[in-house]
Amino acid sequence: MTAQIKRAAGIGFCLGVRRAIDILERVAAERGWVETLGAVVHNQPVLGRLADIGVKVVDSVADIQGEVVVTSSHGVGPEVTEEIRRRNIEVVDTTCPFVKRAQVAARRLTEAGFGTIVYGNADHPEVKGILGRTGGQGMATLDAASIEAADSLPRRLGVLSQTTQIPAGFAAFVGELVASPCFKDTELRIIDTICHDIRQRQANALALARESDLVIVVGGHTSANSHHLVELCATLTETHLVETADEIEPFWLEGKSRIGVTSGASTDEKTIDEVVTRLEAMA
Repeated sequence: MTAQIKRAAGIGFCLGVRRAIDILERVAAERGWVETLGAVVHNQPVLGRLADIGVKVVDSVADIQGEVVVTSSHGVGPEVTEEIRRRNIEVVDTTCPFVKRAQVAARRLTEAGFGTIVYGNADHPEVKGILGRTGGQGMATLDAASIEAADSLPRRLGVLSQTTQIPAGFAAFVGELVASPCFKDTELRIIDTICHDIRQRQANALALARESDLVIVVGGHTSANSHHLVELCATLTETHLVETADEIEPFWLEGKSRIGVTSGASTDEKTIDEVVTRLEAMA
């Protein structure tokens, strides 16, 4: 029996990634080539196609060779932007509007005298950019216990989230802080900075997983939001992350009659189509 293959609603590029790619393609076309400081998105097939139109990724400001550089949709800290401009290099900013909102929230908390806690991965570029707005008065973690163990905490704390985190995880994190005796008499200001698109994408993926025997998440292996989709769908059904169609293993489909396909926010439609075509050939 041929398996039914169904795509989740609202997959492909999110608004922020689509905007970043559009800007990057325009600049590359105008100049013939352009550099990006770090990967503009965490998706190798997309980066490969951008390389074909003259987009080159550099790892540090010191590596920039041209007169203009494009910064990632994940954003950068203000100190990075200043370092680039001191070298008389033009900055083209593709920061996602939802990430900018989190950056602004962190800056306003700092200006109001709050310390800032970011619920997120401290090593992620987006989180580093948000923390760059705190004047050294911020920290990032996914573990509320690590905050409780800190030597000293300000009595006014703002809490916000990396934009791609799972809402239930952020709510549980905040709940732990509120319940902890360590924060008695502490003024806590909670700001929900999770991206609306990510929130809806996660809800759509869960709805698909509930009616599937297998879910394939198409996304970058270093993509935080893709890994969160895997984490969510795996609570309901067998789930695998692939970056390309070639990574699909035939034995995953054995005995499966309903296969769902969803994608991370930086996965293009071409890659999704290739995955669906391969699944149809194997089902």
